[in-house]
Order: sequence, then structure tokens, then C-alpha cells
Amino acid sequence: MGDHILVVDDEAPARNALRSFLEALGHEVETAESVEEALSKVEKNPPWAIFTDLVMPGLDGLEFIRRLHKSDDIPVVVFSAQGTEEQALEAMKLGAQDYLEKPVEPAKLKILLTRLGRTRDLEAEKRRLEVEKRLLKAELRERGAFERLRGESEKMLVVFRQIEQVAPSTLSVLIVGESGTGKELVARTLHELSGRCKFEFVELNCAAIPATLLESEIFGHERGSFTGAFQRKIGCFEMANHGTLFLDEIAEMEENLQAKLLRVLQEQRFRRVGGRDMIEADVRVIAATNKDPMKAIADRKLREDLYYRLNAFTIALPALREHPEDIRSLSRHFAEQYATRTGGTVPAIHQSTMEALLAHPWPGNVRELKNAIERATLLSGGGTILPQHLPPEVLTSRAASEAHPSPVPPGEPDAGTLSLRIGTTMDDAEREMIRSTLAHTGGNKTQAARILRISLKTMHNKVKKYQL
Repeated sequence: MGDHILVVDDEAPARNALRSFLEALGHEVETAESVEEALSKVEKNPPWAIFTDLVMPGLDGLEFIRRLHKSDDIPVVVFSAQGTEEQALEAMKLGAQDYLEKPVEPAKLKILLTRLGRTRDLEAEKRRLEVEKRLLKAELRERGAFERLRGESEKMLVVFRQIEQVAPSTLSVLIVGESGTGKELVARTLHELSGRCKFEFVELNCAAIPATLLESEIFGHERGSFTGAFQRKIGCFEMANHGTLFLDEIAEMEENLQAKLLRVLQEQRFRRVGGRDMIEADVRVIAATNKDPMKAIADRKLREDLYYRLNAFTIALPALREHPEDIRSLSRHFAEQYATRTGGTVPAIHQSTMEALLAHPWPGNVRELKNAIERATLLSGGGTILPQHLPPEVLTSRAASEAHPSPVPPGEPDAGTLSLRIGTTMDDAEREMIRSTLAHTGGNKTQAARILRISLKTMHNKVKKYQL
């Protein structure tokens, strides 16, 4: 049986003739002689397509199209022997797929049905791909990959969920985190997941540009507006129109320029430096800072009113030392990324190398880890990454950790011994072993897991199980 089609026409001969032809082509056809009857049938059994006359007594074809729910997404073809060209154009504006003159020519109708079938198949494929894309994103997120970002820890999964929630909106976002935590990547991901992704993503580091030039960089300038302004310059706000402007290190911007930025954010219009005309700009602003916003406000580095204007939604990125369980997956990802980019072989990472990576505090966060892995991948020559391929400061951290273990608090047993009474249960023994090892490492779960030769995930599960 073919597709279900609804034919709407107040004239019985024309209605029956079209029905017979469509049935001869293998379609299941239902008819209605009025718009009211047609709306009732659509509600009970939505058809694949609707063919409707334009001119009918009472409610006409145009009103029928208006009353059809847009969510039904049913293609509508209009036909008429009395309708005007203006009515046909109006029907197309309202969403009709095509227009045919009565009497309908069989050849034209067959071509139209073929086109509708192809459109339906394309739409179905598009919907299927969208579903697959959503499922793939969900699967990747569970595996610790979200667009450009990586991380399997709970802290990073929280960040991923926040990005997914706020990206489609028009809210301003403030990204807070230490240098090297990936604030720019988060900003780009927000842009790429938003409705502005087809327009420009413009990035400006407020700390990298002299204060005297920053206003011109943001708003642009007119020719002759200051010494050296030999021609008009388009600023970041103009370039980012309908797109996203990312202002990194916002707390490094001078206070008077922060006041101008606040006014532009409120009014969505500005003047170029030296200009007279107001320029409209539809821009979503994402800002970032590596400072504590409250401390920056107290130190008069960040205007409080600008902070609250930007702080419609805040994403706080954790330092790498706060989610060391991500070091393994990030290291493998960076090694694979670098090898792929340079056309080399993806290297393996030796266990002793991974132990050194886990022992390092990573003050430069993910950026420092990325640089270290890229260096090691290069030096490994496509073979296994060994400790000697790592930067000296990473090896120094490991050596210091092994040579000077964290002191044991007073009253704790000696670091190298563990005494248990006869009759201690296995659970109690395991609990005491984990508690003592954590005391030996000063609470460092990564070190404790390495000493006990268990995974960090297992360590977290044990800590939770024994409420340590």
C-alpha cells in the first residue's frame, strides 16, 4: 500500500477524479468536501500529504493551511481553476509545497509526487542523522568526550552538562578558571553548539593588547581618529555581529573601558572610536578570567556591575590537580592528536611514564600537560613514551614525591607498617589498609592508588564504601 493522501475539494467530480488517479498510482486516498471535515480527519489520522482546492465556500484553502498545526509537518499542495496568482503566492508563503492548476495534468502530478517522495526521504534521513548525532554525543559524553573537550571525571561531566544547557540560549557566560584549564575551548564549544554557529567566533585577549589600543580593537576606529589611524578599522564587536565575542582575561581591561563595554552590552549598539554614527550589533558575549571574580571586584580590577551583567551564567573550570583521574585519558588523547596531525605513529605510554604524569601537580593545568605530551610524542619517535621523554620538571616532581613522601600525622602507624589483630575481618582489614595509605600520602588518592596498585576509580569507590 502506498502513502496516505488527503484530497480536499468541495466539487465531487474533481475530488473523485483526483482520488481515482492517486489510487491508480498505489496511494491510499481519503477525501473531504470541506475544510472543517479535513481538519477533523487530519487530527484523527495525519496523512503523508494533503491536496487541497484553494477556492471553497466557507473556509477556503488558505485558511486550511493556516489552521494546520506546523508541528504536523505535512506537505500541502494547492490547486484551483478560479484562484488568482496572488492567492497561490500567499499559499506558498504559508508553507504550501506547490501549486497546480485545475484540471490537474497526470504527468505534472506524477512529477510532483516523485519530488514529494524524495523530499520526505531526505527529511527522514535528516531526522535519522540528528537522532544518531544526539545519541553519539551522549555516548561520547559518557566516555569522556564532549565536542572539543575531554574528561571522564565527575567535575568535567558537570562542566559538560552546563555547556549543553546554556549553549542554545542567548545568555552571557562567564568562564572562571586558572590559566591553562581550557577556557577558550569552552567558549568555542558554546559558540559551536549555539544558533550563532554559522557566524563568526571572535576572540580577544584583553591582557595581550596595550590599554591604549584595546578600545580600538573592541569597537574599531575611524580614519584620522588618532595618530596612526590611517584608515577605518572594523572592531571585534562588528566582526562578531550575529555571532560570538570571547573576551579573555576580562579583569585586565581598564575600568573606564569596562564601563563602555557595559553600556554596549545593555544597548547592543556602539560608536567606533572617533565615529559619530551608532552601529547596531547583535553579539553574544562570553567572558573569561583566571582571577577570583569577588577578589577582582574587591581589588577594583573588575567592575561589579559589569560582573553581574556578564554573570548570567557561570562555568567554573577545575584545575587539573582537582581531577587527576582525567590525566590518563587526556595524555592518550594529546598523543593521538599530535601523531595524527604530524602524520606519525600513535605512541603507547609506558606505565612508569604514566606514574610520573600522575605524580606531577600540573600548575599549568591541561595546557601544560598537552605541551608535555606533544614534546614526549616527538621525542619518542613513534615508539613508547618513556619517562626520559618528559620535561625535566615533571620528572623532578616524581623524584621528590618518591624521595619525600607526605608526612604521617601524629598518632598514625609508621608509613611502612600496618598492624592488625587476629580476627580482623577482610573488610575491616581493607578499610584500615586504605585509611593508613591515605594517611601516608597526606590524602592524595592518586598516590595511594599507585602504592596499592589499584585504579583511581577503585580507590574512589573504596573511599566512598568505607566513608573515609
